[in-house]
Amino acid sequence: MAASNLPVPELDIERYSGTWHEIARLPMFFQRKCVSDTTAIYTALPDGDIEVRNACRTRDGGRDESVGVARRVEGHPGALEVRFAPRWLSWAPGVWADYWVIALDPDYQWAVVGSPSKRYLWILSRSAGMDKPLFERLLGEAESRGYALDELVVTAPVD
Repeated sequence: MAASNLPVPELDIERYSGTWHEIARLPMFFQRKCVSDTTAIYTALPDGDIEVRNACRTRDGGRDESVGVARRVEGHPGALEVRFAPRWLSWAPGVWADYWVIALDPDYQWAVVGSPSKRYLWILSRSAGMDKPLFERLLGEAESRGYALDELVVTAPVD
């Protein structure tokens, strides 16, 4: 029996805020230029939203950065919606994407982020690498939730 793909039941935004390093991801169109050093910085905003600042190193050695905003999904503390489109497009269908924290270290040192569709997946860490046993355990967790990992892109050291 597969594990549930529900988001975690609790997510403390203050503890989740800060810098996360991408360890691995399923391929994403908007990350097509990213080859390494991918980070996400989350900052709680006074209105309850969260600023999302994603950055990565590109093939030519440059940096690619995008800034968006995330909001909570009512009744689901571990589920967020994120948009990188301008605020004036917030009403448009398809502008907000699901961002579900589906596994989280009790000390907020690693996180697995996915979506109900299982098309999106990120393994994140507070450090720029991850030890292999933990990485393999998180991969197993993702597979048990129904994520297909054949195309997984590992973007940071796993030792």
